[in-house]
Amino acid sequence: MKIRKYQDAKPSQEMPGVVKREVVNSADGAPHFCMRVFDLDPGASTPYHTHAWEHEVYILEGNGVAVSENGETPVSRDSVVFIPGEDIHCFKNTSNKNLRFICVIPY
Repeated sequence: MKIRKYQDAKPSQEMPGVVKREVVNSADGAPHFCMRVFDLDPGASTPYHTHAWEHEVYILEGNGVAVSENGETPVSRDSVVFIPGEDIHCFKNTSNKNLRFICVIPY
């Protein structure tokens, strides 16, 4: 078992205003999934993209929108988002406070 604070994971700047921390990954002995925590500054957005794998997102704090080809859907604390593989998507912070979420992806 491994327990630590998410802030102890090394941050990487994905793009301006978007910081990612891999809090559980293969270096921790997790062979199947990677858990990441994202922080989006006010007005920041992850890239609009797609990939083959599904992922699950849990909003920890803040307000924003999940964007898909069907438009924008508001998300806030305790929202849960499932994104199937090949669905184009991104997350945007639409508030004046931080948007933080957990994102789990398979290897």
